Amino acid sequence: MSIALHLDPEVCYRALITRDARFDGRFFTAVRTTGIYCRPICPAPTPKPAHVTFYRSAAAAEAAGFRSCLRCRPERAPETTLSTGSARLVEQAMVLIAEGETGEGNDEAGLAARLGIGERQLRRLFQSHLGASPKALAQTRRNLLARQLVAETDLPLTEVALAAGFGSLRRFNTVFRDLYGRPPSEMRRAKGRQAEPGLVLSLPLRPPYEWAGVMSLLAAHAIPGVEQVSPACYARVIAVEGQYGTVEVWQEDATSLRARINFPALRMLPRIVARLRRIFDLGADPVPIDAWLGQDPALAGLVVLRPGMRVPGAWDPFELAVRVILGQQVSVAAGSRMAGWLATEFGTLVETRVAGLTALFPPAVVLAAVAPDAISLALNMPRARGAAIVNLARAVVETPGLLMRGDGLDIAQRRLCAVPGIGPWTAQCIALFALRETDAFPVGDVGLQRAIGLPATALAARAEQWRPWRAYAATHLWMVALGLSPAPERISHEDAVA
Repeated sequence: MSIALHLDPEVCYRALITRDARFDGRFFTAVRTTGIYCRPICPAPTPKPAHVTFYRSAAAAEAAGFRSCLRCRPERAPETTLSTGSARLVEQAMVLIAEGETGEGNDEAGLAARLGIGERQLRRLFQSHLGASPKALAQTRRNLLARQLVAETDLPLTEVALAAGFGSLRRFNTVFRDLYGRPPSEMRRAKGRQAEPGLVLSLPLRPPYEWAGVMSLLAAHAIPGVEQVSPACYARVIAVEGQYGTVEVWQEDATSLRARINFPALRMLPRIVARLRRIFDLGADPVPIDAWLGQDPALAGLVVLRPGMRVPGAWDPFELAVRVILGQQVSVAAGSRMAGWLATEFGTLVETRVAGLTALFPPAVVLAAVAPDAISLALNMPRARGAAIVNLARAVVETPGLLMRGDGLDIAQRRLCAVPGIGPWTAQCIALFALRETDAFPVGDVGLQRAIGLPATALAARAEQWRPWRAYAATHLWMVALGLSPAPERISHEDAVA
């Protein structure tokens, strides 16, 4: 079944005529007379209505036999997170495919098993939401990443093929000839070697993006030695399958961030890019979120002051969860310092090209083997908190999917609260930052209560009207609690407009 049947051709064509950036990434236009598919913002002459078909995803267009446009570059289209109903399963599958944990989606039976559904149901959901199979989506992601590496880097083509996930250079060349009618060597613009080391790539997003606010929250929670945050750049040490490197991210323009990746194994690039997108919440669609939250007078001024505010995530969900436990009943700054000490005491010290990045955070398998008293003594904190960290580490080792987004907020909270030492506040914070649950809301957080001037019971009632975007409301209120945004009642009309 063609996904084009789910799109309104008249609406899509009007967006195409006006090159409306709000529709960028929401659909792709396939031109039957040329065999090419484009983004709605493509500068090419607008084709006639009789010659076009609209698809919801690039994978659907490629599965129908169209090749991507060389002018508008579909690989630079922003992605939007699916977050409701059966789309949650599709989103979870897309995360697994993006991080390369299922053989790039080629093993559809294995992917379905990971999600706890049948293979046939998985394909049906993908067709319904994306118009393509999991295998087609994985292949399109691989092809578009290769295209991006050819266009934006000076990597040798053999390394491009490896980084994008092709089995061989011959296969890479064959796919490019089939998709673009020419070998990749003819698509590469002449460019000199980059002056600095590392692979530099663009990370598309859907504007607006509140870069300053996101960086402020990342800086407040940064783990010394593991992360380094300035107003202009976020940097951290990363580890994937026993190897380590660094990433640095900064804002490129209104529609993208830019990342410098230093990592020895190029085949890990898709996983690294997927995790960076998670840290900066690049799958969010800020316009409807802001419009929904802005209906509440208590949040309206905050939304206007910081349009496009995101919920910062984490490189590693376990690292983030431990950071949340360390932050129980202490200040944000104290929690960050303790996380830094934990990395120094139980992590791995490393040498990097980035000043200040000196340690890898200890993985779950390491902390699971540590005595709770050892953590408590090393960090000078209550034994119960050290025990909670060890209990969480052991639970993650025993159940690797514990910190993967899955069956919804309520089930995630029950699973987390089953770990000794984790209560509702901790579980909600983990769900919010690590599991990317958009409706997570730690109503017992004192900072949130003070920011809006309501006790827990009244705050819980007020937050009902913010569903399903309570996590974004919490982010705005935490900015107030940290002194990074003015209190809601202090925002004048003039300030909001300005």
